[in-house]
Amino acid sequence: MKIQDSKKGSGRFSFKSILGKRYVSAILICLAGVAVNLILGDTATQLKLPLYLDTIGTIVVAAMGGFLPGVVVGFLTNLVRALIESTSMYYGVLNMLVAFLTALFAKKGWFKKVWGVILAILVFTVLGGFVAAVIPWFMEGISFEEGSLGAYLYGTGYFSPEWALILSSIMKDLPDKAICVLISFGILRLIPGKYHKLARFESYHQRPLSEKEKEELARVRKNKKYSRVMSLRTKILIIMSTSLAIIALIATVIGMVVYRKTSIKDHTRLAQSTAKMVARVLDGDKIDTYLLEGGTSESYKEDEKLLADILYGSPDILYLYVYKIMEDGCHVVFDIDTEDADAGEVGSVIPFDEGFADYIDDLLAGREVDPIITNDSWGYLLTAYAPVYNSAGRCVCYVGADVDMGMFAQMQRSFIVEMFSVFIGFFVLVNVFVVWLADYQLVIPVNSISRYLEQLAHAADSQDELDEDVKEFRDLDIRTGDELEQLFNSISGMMVNQSEQLRSIRRLSDSTAKMQDGLIITMADMVENRDSDTGAHIQKTAAYVKIIVEGLKKNGYYPEKITPKFISDVVRSAPLHDVGKIHISDTILNKKGPLDPDEYDEMKKHTTFGKEILEKAINTVKGGNYLKEARNMAAYHHERWDGKGYPEGLHGEVIPLSARIMAVADVFDALTSPRVYKPAFPLEEALKIINDGKGTQFDPKCVEVLMDSLPEVQVILRKYSKSK
Repeated sequence: MKIQDSKKGSGRFSFKSILGKRYVSAILICLAGVAVNLILGDTATQLKLPLYLDTIGTIVVAAMGGFLPGVVVGFLTNLVRALIESTSMYYGVLNMLVAFLTALFAKKGWFKKVWGVILAILVFTVLGGFVAAVIPWFMEGISFEEGSLGAYLYGTGYFSPEWALILSSIMKDLPDKAICVLISFGILRLIPGKYHKLARFESYHQRPLSEKEKEELARVRKNKKYSRVMSLRTKILIIMSTSLAIIALIATVIGMVVYRKTSIKDHTRLAQSTAKMVARVLDGDKIDTYLLEGGTSESYKEDEKLLADILYGSPDILYLYVYKIMEDGCHVVFDIDTEDADAGEVGSVIPFDEGFADYIDDLLAGREVDPIITNDSWGYLLTAYAPVYNSAGRCVCYVGADVDMGMFAQMQRSFIVEMFSVFIGFFVLVNVFVVWLADYQLVIPVNSISRYLEQLAHAADSQDELDEDVKEFRDLDIRTGDELEQLFNSISGMMVNQSEQLRSIRRLSDSTAKMQDGLIITMADMVENRDSDTGAHIQKTAAYVKIIVEGLKKNGYYPEKITPKFISDVVRSAPLHDVGKIHISDTILNKKGPLDPDEYDEMKKHTTFGKEILEKAINTVKGGNYLKEARNMAAYHHERWDGKGYPEGLHGEVIPLSARIMAVADVFDALTSPRVYKPAFPLEEALKIINDGKGTQFDPKCVEVLMDSLPEVQVILRKYSKSK
């Protein structure tokens, strides 16, 4: 069978046509999943249900199509909701993780069992409740509404605030996740399984794999030989994940630095502008009067109201006050909304905080000072001072505006959560997409090539089977358009050439083997024709040898020794077991009666002569390894299992296996064949003699398989008895 070129242009076009249809169906199913999430989620919100119902579409699509469609639905759902409600961005990762876990459960087949559905509900609940608790905890701290489940759990005294928050969040999330999972599986049961594949994004750059080939590739990846080797997909995923993590870390650090600098700059500008605005409004000539009167005048109250309006009109300003700086401390002129009532009284003195130590001289001198960041008994504050001048141009007091840096820290945490949530969402999406792309562009083609190359490496001896394997390999039709496609084409060409070369080699080998077999038979016939008493001996012994060696293999005996090559070598060279008789005189070979002791000793030398003849042949014919078993049979087929045979007195398994096989075949043929000095023994008597020699003269396993193969033995006996 010649190898034909299986590549056809129409096949490539049909691949793309099929892929185009599948992309359209997968995209429509994904959009439908997003729509289901949004509609059901908004419905639950409008009806004020204690449910979210925003993961049903994600679960359905992920269970049908796998990782990429599910993650896409989760990502798009959150993206659309974030355009309406920005806080949805924080919880976007949850929908995507649900998609990822759903696809994983579906791939492992867990959803086909009740416990798998229950496990999904529990995992989704714990995951959703934990995320829903940790994000607000990190951003705003822990607080419980009066009468809430969290407040009740904390009030029992058995739980810390953190555990009360997490457990209450998980318990509240359980009904939502249970309903979402059960509704999803109800929908999946209504959709016939054959339509599930329409949700998959398949982008084969080769012949699409059948389900059987996918299973075989999965088995190859789980092969023990590769179990300790990191797969190509894992390496790509590690590289991609590490790269994204490093980029995200750098981007987050840079973003935090820029955000912090910008926020501090903006709040500093706000505090300064507020303090300066108040300084411009206040009449510096009235400050001392206000202190003397204790803030009882109408003018004081009007200014106080103005300062209060300014403070309450700016939510970012925490404190607004006016101090007269003197040697003994800060004398309060105005102190709007102070937490310390005594400190807020007009004329009271507030000692200098340690954070102002470096600025006291400038403040006493009435000079302008830069904004100050302190963290003391008043809290973590950014303070801006603006001097108030009287008509003489002398600084009489300072307006102070404090910005709460604790609020700024909370804004930073919100920024970090938002950055992290967005990153995790993109991280999952990008990694799933990259793995999907790598699978179809690289991993599947490489694994397909590897699988067929391994199959070819263990190809059978049949040329037809080899040709079929090569054809199947070329039918992969890798079309990645890069170096991988070039490699595939190079391997394809090489395999075709090697297949043709092997075809030629096999033809030559077959001719050589036939010639060798012919020479063996010729040599054996030359020996047999000198012995007038061994009719068809070589044909019958060769047949018995074949029966015994195949029986040993069938029973699983000597598996490390009995290989296809061993069987072939033994059967082919069996006719040469008596080749040494060519050196025995005709007088002894054709003697009509029993041999005397000297003649018997001479006859026994045929084993040694046979060994010498075949060793010379082995040294002359390079690569004639099959003759090694011929030598063993010629030299040792008269050795006994108990060590009482000749020429060397070998025993047990020290005797070569081929010689032990020939010993049984040779004696059995001698017993069942007539000789000038005896008639042929009946079959039953011959078998009894052979069986009696089990464990003494013969290998017990060889005798066993001969006895078990009696029907085949009888066929040989009948065949050669008729040919006489």
